Amino acid sequence: MNRIRALREDRDLRQIDVAAATGIDQKTLSNYETGKTNPDSSAILKLADFFGVTADYLLGRTENNLVDTQSVINALDSAERSIQEVRRLLKKG
Repeated sequence: MNRIRALREDRDLRQIDVAAATGIDQKTLSNYETGKTNPDSSAILKLADFFGVTADYLLGRTENNLVDTQSVINALDSAERSIQEVRRLLKKG
């Protein structure tokens, strides 16, 4: 479950922070992150809700970590703005 670690580190959180927010024991989180144990369905749902990703993303079934349609729209809008900015810069140069 390296995605749990990646999500936690991307947000500059400690295991103890995630433990406090989710009710999952810190040692248990450590075991998930190192692959010593796998989270049960309840823990997966708690972590997915906490990080704002899908359970499928945590389980490695998809690369898409966006939960809802609005998140996808926002991500596409952001990508479009970035592309337009690159085009603008290329036209200048």
